[in-house]
Amino acid sequence: MTTHFIEAEIDLHSSPVELQRQIETELQKRGEPLRWAVTAVDPQRQKVRVEAIVTAESER
Repeated sequence: MTTHFIEAEIDLHSSPVELQRQIETELQKRGEPLRWAVTAVDPQRQKVRVEAIVTAESER
């Protein structure tokens, strides 16, 4: 198992619950999230930037 630092851009949603669901869904595609944080919001582009640490199975 390895850990990875991930950065992702997610569409901004009007509902905080929907935004959280969207972030978690995107991070699950890349591994199991250990922690994540919204680090920037771009209201003009309607995007948020998320930084996360995820674990993934090691490729052998």
